[in-house]
Amino acid sequence: MRFFPHPLSLTAQRAAPAALIFGAVFLAACLGAVPQAQAYQLGTPAAHGAGGVAADAIEAARPDAALAAQMFGASGPVSLSYSEEGVPGWTVVSASGQTLGHIGSTWAIAGSVGYSGRPLDVLVAVDMNARIAGARLMRHSEPVLTLGISDADIAAFVGGFAGLDLNAPRDAMLKPGADVPDVIARATVSTGVIRDGILRTARTLAIARGLIADGAGIDRITYAPADWTDLIAQGALVGARLSMTEASTQFANAKVPLPTGDGAFVEFWAGIIDPPTVGQNLLGQQLYTQSVGALGPRDSALIVISRGLYSHRGTDWKRSATFERLSIVQGATRHHPAATDYALVKRLQIAGAPDVKEISVFRLPGDAVDPTQPMRIELAATRPAQDGADLQLTLGADYTLPEVWRLAPPAEPVPLWQEIWARKRPQTIFVGAMLGVLTLILFAQEWIVHRPRLWRGLRLGFLGTTLLGLGWGLNGQLSVVQVVAFVQSLLTGFRWETFLIEPVIFILWAFVALGLLFWGRGVYCGWLCPFGALQELLNVAARRLRIRQIAVPQALHERLWVIKYTLFVAILALSFYSMHDALVLAEAEPFKTAVSLRFLRAWPFVLFALALLAAGLFIERFYCRYLCPLGAALAIPAKLKIFDWLKRRPQCGRECRYCETQCTVGAIDPLGRINPNECVLCLRCQVIQHDETACMILKRRARAQNAAKGETS
Repeated sequence: MRFFPHPLSLTAQRAAPAALIFGAVFLAACLGAVPQAQAYQLGTPAAHGAGGVAADAIEAARPDAALAAQMFGASGPVSLSYSEEGVPGWTVVSASGQTLGHIGSTWAIAGSVGYSGRPLDVLVAVDMNARIAGARLMRHSEPVLTLGISDADIAAFVGGFAGLDLNAPRDAMLKPGADVPDVIARATVSTGVIRDGILRTARTLAIARGLIADGAGIDRITYAPADWTDLIAQGALVGARLSMTEASTQFANAKVPLPTGDGAFVEFWAGIIDPPTVGQNLLGQQLYTQSVGALGPRDSALIVISRGLYSHRGTDWKRSATFERLSIVQGATRHHPAATDYALVKRLQIAGAPDVKEISVFRLPGDAVDPTQPMRIELAATRPAQDGADLQLTLGADYTLPEVWRLAPPAEPVPLWQEIWARKRPQTIFVGAMLGVLTLILFAQEWIVHRPRLWRGLRLGFLGTTLLGLGWGLNGQLSVVQVVAFVQSLLTGFRWETFLIEPVIFILWAFVALGLLFWGRGVYCGWLCPFGALQELLNVAARRLRIRQIAVPQALHERLWVIKYTLFVAILALSFYSMHDALVLAEAEPFKTAVSLRFLRAWPFVLFALALLAAGLFIERFYCRYLCPLGAALAIPAKLKIFDWLKRRPQCGRECRYCETQCTVGAIDPLGRINPNECVLCLRCQVIQHDETACMILKRRARAQNAAKGETS
């Protein structure tokens, strides 16, 4: 039985150059049909001119007034002011002086990097209610966004974040049915990075501008009845006391001496009243609501209660508008409450409270005092001295918000790649199973190649799974773009996250990298490439339909290899000048059209892919042989291959050249040697070598043995 039909005679070989020319014409037509990239950056050079530039040298996108007005839906003119302190961003103010919100860049704030390894910059607008007002994609170098997804789809996806409430937990935002736009099916990685960048940037900007709380907050919901003794015991209020005798000693040189005694010169208590158990018990429901209701997202309220001869307020604040006697000290910050942040309280509502003289509530601005951090409340007392100067002493109490009224800090957002891996666990299991089966096939090749029917069934079945499951099902098609992105990342700052965001592709590359050491490039090209599988399966069908095959002359065949190596070098070199132009040239790969987008693309791209597949009907794996830049890229490190498990006989090439004519990609030269740079590890030559019905050497050996038996008998 013969499994490998003979190729057409050399009279038909002249068609091979014509097929190459035909493919080149269609490639030129496709590249000519590529529109200009929509990646741009306002106020800075075009993004695609930044190839190979260090990450810190790439300037973030900058909004202008027109774009800012559009993002906030403002009808009139707006003005922008930029701040670099803390989290960089722009504050947008309307013509009437109203602050509309803030704008931040995902590249400047979150450092968003796409799957191409290049910056992915989106301007995100956040209004004063901590909602995303709008978003605009400004820069990207993503292949599928540049030449695969329409501008309308991208704009609809990015614009879909408008109205999102940033106070909602991140995990709630990402649940199915939430307001966050879902990733685009044909660009899951790139749109996933955009979504992650928008959410992280918006939340970081909102926290930095005081629109939402950050970290461990104060429990402003839980209420429990308590009296004065309970609050003191829980640490809700701290205080200090200076008796008349102690004050008289401290102010011994005062112009008017103080009398001695056990009475209080001043005694005060202070604490944060934001927790309802503290504030509502002290002030009552109505006054508590009035006190904390007007606070900003990061503000807090401090109560100061005092009695004795000395006032914690005094009267100077009415002229200076600042309570100079009181200081809230936190680290290097010393904050004096402003008159505009003061509210007078006439009496306490809590049971068991002592008789007091003054009660004050002060707003503590969030940008000055963090109520969740330890602080010291100090009261400065002064008396005129005999020499005309002022005598001063400071009475202080250390305060820390009790743990019982602290909210647990929000968990750190799970990195995007971990979210994707968790969501794609079934896909990773499927790919892992495929790679396990392939490993068994390659390690058991000596046993398999002795059984032609088993080899053929495994071969066709695995290629079908590669095409339907790995390719069209999971979009697991490697590309030269990923090779270029890897090289660029080594030069501009390697980040594992860039490559971990697509688990199927990452697992494939990890396996291929290891496979290059064991088997060479063929472990991917011959078994795991969906487009290669499509070519080979179509060629099998063509042979069964008795479509005559074209044998390319060896001299021409070897010289045509130059095309794919030149194409790979050109794409890689061009990426250092312009990543966008490199992506356009990488359209020489039909993978995106035939596998990622399943031929749902503009007609020039589809026609180019079909032309290559048509050529493959007459020349098996035509594209793999002469045009594939990814195959060329894999062939270079494959020279480090450790093992050589493909066997040859001394007679191969001298006495028999049948394997040469049947090689899937023409990787066997006239001397019978296998070129590891071209071999796709299909094992066809190994099957032939052990097939007594196909291998000429085995046939002659069998005839000789039969003749010897006949003579003996």
